[in-house]
Amino acid sequence: MPARLLYTGQVVVDLVMALDTLPRSGGDVLASSARFETGGGFNVMAAACRNGMQTRYLGRHGKGRFGDLARQAMTEEGIEFAAASADEQDTGLSVALIEPSAERSFISYVGAEGGLSEDDLHDVSVQPEDYVFVSGYSLLHAHKVPTLLDWLGTLPQGTDVVFDPGPLVNSPDGAEMQAVLPVISLWTSNCEEALRFTRCNAIADALETLAQWLNQDALIVVRDGPQGCWIRQGNRTQHVRGFPVKAIDTNGAGDAHAGVLLAGLAAGLSAEEAALRANAAAAIAVTRWGPATAPKADEVDELITNAQQ
Repeated sequence: MPARLLYTGQVVVDLVMALDTLPRSGGDVLASSARFETGGGFNVMAAACRNGMQTRYLGRHGKGRFGDLARQAMTEEGIEFAAASADEQDTGLSVALIEPSAERSFISYVGAEGGLSEDDLHDVSVQPEDYVFVSGYSLLHAHKVPTLLDWLGTLPQGTDVVFDPGPLVNSPDGAEMQAVLPVISLWTSNCEEALRFTRCNAIADALETLAQWLNQDALIVVRDGPQGCWIRQGNRTQHVRGFPVKAIDTNGAGDAHAGVLLAGLAAGLSAEEAALRANAAAAIAVTRWGPATAPKADEVDELITNAQQ
C-alpha cells in the first residue's frame, strides 16, 4: 500500500485580511481585501494531495457554517476524514492579518477541532509505511492531547511520526513534549521556531541540539526562507538551496513545504530531493494570496527545471 499522510492536527477556517498596517490598541484600520479560506492543517494536507500523496484527516470538524466550509474544501482536494462531525461545536476560526511585507499575524478561536476522543480514532488503521503528522498546536488543547498521546503509543513499529512545533511550542520541557520527542522521526519547522525551541542562536547549533534530543535516524528539516532549508540526518548536515521570489503573502508557505516534502519522501525521493521540491513549492506559495496556495507537482517541476537553465 502506498504511504499515506495521516494528519492529527487541526483544520480551521481563516478570515484572511490584507491591510497596510496593524492597528494600535483601541485603533481601527481598513483592510484592502477579506475572504474566508479553509486553513490550519488543511494547508499541509492540500499540499500533499496536490503532489500525489493520499491523505486522511484524523481530527474533528464542526457542525455549522465553518464546519461546512472545511468539509467542502477537504472533499474538493480529495482529503478523506475519519471522525464524524461534532454535534455541539462549529469548526474554529482564525483571523489572519497580512501586511505589505507579507508578514502575517493571527488571532485564533478554538472550536470542535480542539477535542479528540478514542471513538474518533477507533476505525483508523495505521500501516508502518504511513506518515503520522503531529502539530505543536495539538499539544496545547487539553481536550485533545491525552487521547492523542495515548494513540501515538499504539502506532505500529516503523511508522514515521512527523512533528511541526508551530509558533507556540517554545521548549522541550513540558510533559506533553517529553512524551512526543522519543517518537519523532521527522522534524519540520522554520528557523525561528527551531532556534526558540532549542534556545540556540544559530541554525547549526539548533540542528545539533535537535539531533541530540531526537532518535539517531530522525530527519530534521529547518526552513530558512528564500535561502532554502537545512536538513540533518545522523551526523550529516546539508543545505538545500532555495528559490528567491518576490513574496506577497507568506501565510501557508511552511505548510506547503511540509506537505510537498512528505509527498516526495512517500514517492521514494531522497531527503535532499524531497527538500528541493519542498523549497520550490514554498517559493511558489508565497507569490500567491491565501493560506492554501501550495502548487501542484507539475508547477514544482517547472520551477526546478527553469532554475537549472
